[in-house]
Amino acid sequence: MLSRTFGLLLVACLVTSSVWAANDPDTFTFGPGQVDTIVADGSDQPALQGTTLSVTVEGPNNWKVMRKMKGHTLLTGYWTLSEDGKTLNDAYTEYAPDGSASSVPYVYERTAGSSGFPGTWDSESEKVKAGIELQIQPYEGDGLSFNGGPDAKMAKRMKFDGNDYPDLSPNGDAGSAYSGRRVNERSLEITEKFKGKITGTRQIELSRDLKTLTVTVRLVGQSRPKSILVYDRE
Repeated sequence: MLSRTFGLLLVACLVTSSVWAANDPDTFTFGPGQVDTIVADGSDQPALQGTTLSVTVEGPNNWKVMRKMKGHTLLTGYWTLSEDGKTLNDAYTEYAPDGSASSVPYVYERTAGSSGFPGTWDSESEKVKAGIELQIQPYEGDGLSFNGGPDAKMAKRMKFDGNDYPDLSPNGDAGSAYSGRRVNERSLEITEKFKGKITGTRQIELSRDLKTLTVTVRLVGQSRPKSILVYDRE
């Protein structure tokens, strides 16, 4: 069993938009091909992969963001813009199907745009609450099963034979699949797909002393990792 000590990067680009005004649509970009366009009026609106997204403007420097799937809240984010407009703080909470929740504070720096929430925001850091675990067990001989972690996409069962395995997670999308291969005795690579197209990879590496596991998540079209998660063996 492994507990996370450092890791998840929620998104590389949080928001891109024209100058905001009431009832104008805002465009939220969460990665290559992962774009939601909604009105920031607080209502649940159709969004990516069968979810709904709502954005509530609670003040000139405060937004509340909520994503749901079939009525179940997947995540909430309370975004606070600094007075100089250069930093965005996100009080992020993710909710599991069993109702449990994990919270992470993110800090983003502006890399494009000049004022307000519209712009491009980037982060590689976070402070993580203890108690988030990833369990890895044998699966059908030479395969492995992964369960837990802050990311539902890490719930997988597969053999490392290069074949595609359907996504069986409760929040998975129809058409989602993954395949795995062993890079060497301490490294694995998982390739994630949607409707046959590769969307990203997860590189999993065990330290030489077998005490630390590092998971590096990359999205197609991005040179920098989406997230780097480090787990300590318990």
